Amino acid sequence: MQDLALLVQDPAAWVALITLIVMEIVLGIDNLVFISILTNKLPAAQRVPARRIGIGLALVMRLVLLGTVAWIVQLTTPLFELFGHGFSWKDLILIGGGLFLVWKATKEIHHSVDPVDHDEDFIASSATGTLAAAIGQILLLDLVFSVDSIITAVGMTDHLPVMIIAVIVAVTVMLLASNPLANFIEKNPTIVMLALGFLLMIGMTLIADGMGFHVPKGYVYAAMAFSALVEGLNMLARRKRRAEAGKKTLH
Repeated sequence: MQDLALLVQDPAAWVALITLIVMEIVLGIDNLVFISILTNKLPAAQRVPARRIGIGLALVMRLVLLGTVAWIVQLTTPLFELFGHGFSWKDLILIGGGLFLVWKATKEIHHSVDPVDHDEDFIASSATGTLAAAIGQILLLDLVFSVDSIITAVGMTDHLPVMIIAVIVAVTVMLLASNPLANFIEKNPTIVMLALGFLLMIGMTLIADGMGFHVPKGYVYAAMAFSALVEGLNMLARRKRRAEAGKKTLH
């Protein structure tokens, strides 16, 4: 309690907290997009519970990892060297998660482009058909994003209370934003393809990071923001054309 009281009076701790909350929210966007796309394939009655369970698991996993900070730091210790790069457990987790995201996004894109070809896409359709399967996939990606999130937090501050508060606030924001984001994606089919493209890019970024080629997060999020802006302009243009077409029909 005394340490917490000292942190409250420390301006540097407040700056670290605000910065970390913003970073944790930004890092949580990737996780949230994946959860939204995956749960939208479930029956309507199961979507909201699946999102809450998925985000709740993300919070639990982050808090558990925060409780083992010393172990988390060891995840960055190289296990073996290949092609001049030392691979750690963190690298292997990022590569595994990136490969899963690339596989999942590719399957979903194929299903969206050619939904008739059920034989070739039976893996994707069966993997997302039940609540348990969806939660399993969300849990797998929660692990990847949680490790990345907590290692970022450990690198920014040494104060555990600051990390815990930042994680709880960020996950709460994810919980509040999950339903509006998922509903928006469901109502706008072109947004689904854009979101899948984001997941594909995020997956490749995770693989690159795991292989030792660091891609600044700012570039990734700038590309996502620009793509979203272009798609937003396309949506406005389509609405205007539909409105004009409706007026002509009435006349």
